[in-house]
Amino acid sequence: MTMRIKNVILQFIVAIFFLWSADLSAAVSTDSVFLYTPYTNISVSPGQTVTYDVDAINNSKQIQHFSLGVKGLRSGWTSALLSGGWKVTGISVLPGERKNFTLTVNVPLKINKGSYRFYIVARGLYSLPLVTQIAKQGIYKTVLTTDQSNMEGTSKTTFTFQSNLQNMTADSLLYALQARVNSGWKVVFKSNYKEVSAVSVGPNKSQNIGIEITPPDQIQAGTYSIPIVAQASNTSTSMNLSVVVTGSYNMGLTTPTGLLSSKITAGSSKKIEILVQNTGSSILQNVQLSGNVPSNWDISFEPTTIDAIQPGASVSVFAHIKADKKAIPGDYESEIKANNSQTSSSLTLRMSVETSLLWGWIGILIIFAAIGVVYFLFRKYGRR
Repeated sequence: MTMRIKNVILQFIVAIFFLWSADLSAAVSTDSVFLYTPYTNISVSPGQTVTYDVDAINNSKQIQHFSLGVKGLRSGWTSALLSGGWKVTGISVLPGERKNFTLTVNVPLKINKGSYRFYIVARGLYSLPLVTQIAKQGIYKTVLTTDQSNMEGTSKTTFTFQSNLQNMTADSLLYALQARVNSGWKVVFKSNYKEVSAVSVGPNKSQNIGIEITPPDQIQAGTYSIPIVAQASNTSTSMNLSVVVTGSYNMGLTTPTGLLSSKITAGSSKKIEILVQNTGSSILQNVQLSGNVPSNWDISFEPTTIDAIQPGASVSVFAHIKADKKAIPGDYESEIKANNSQTSSSLTLRMSVETSLLWGWIGILIIFAAIGVVYFLFRKYGRR
């Protein structure tokens, strides 16, 4: 056998050996290298960020170098491979050990409901399939919501609602807040316990907003719809709040002239007109009149009961006050009350007692009589 043939045979044998060694090494590497994460199928909402904890495992007897990547992500999805706070594209693992890294995947806001598959790849060695389930149809807008959209109270109630403004877009937006109400209503927006007229909300973020609504004082009982609007440069949202005003019950007492004093003669009666006013926003029904007067005085009313008083209206009643016949001149107080099951009111009248004219005339007659007697005595006995 010539030297040339021997060399060819030797080269062929060496080539076969190296090919076998390479195949054996590859087989060992492929069978001994793994990527592992416990949760491979996760359900999320549009716009959320998913984080996977992944272990690169080396069960071989030699150091393995992992060139890492992500394949199969749809357009609009973004991802990052991180380890120790750094972005990584490759790691090395010692024999019999494992190395941890994380994969973060940002799901876009505008996405269809369904299943999406992608892979973490250790190039040339292993790939780990992952599935993200999108639980609902994605949107690209702003949403304003509240857990409770209706409240009930009187016209004196401040209705406090809690709302949440969600910016489901990819931009930071400044929202102007507005309530579309009639004159007399007061609406205050609060964020972080401070009054605001606008709030800034980051992309795919939300902001809690308190809404305080105060109705006008004299508002009629009823149900009122309060539209709330959050307006940004290229998007807006709104919701309706419902306020049920049951009405307020308030009553006032006065006289037609506003004068709360009068004169009376001892033993005589005085008729005084009293106005019973409905200063609330609900009908006052079955209003009863009563009074407190000095000892041995008397008081009565005409009428003693008012069936109903409409909001903003007034009804006249007459108080008949009779003074004690032995009352000496001076000022006396009489209290007049009006009440029903919801509210009450009162006023105090100052009654000035004067001496009776009869006693005045009697006094004058006594004086004249005394003068007459003196004159008579003077005429009869004066010449003696």
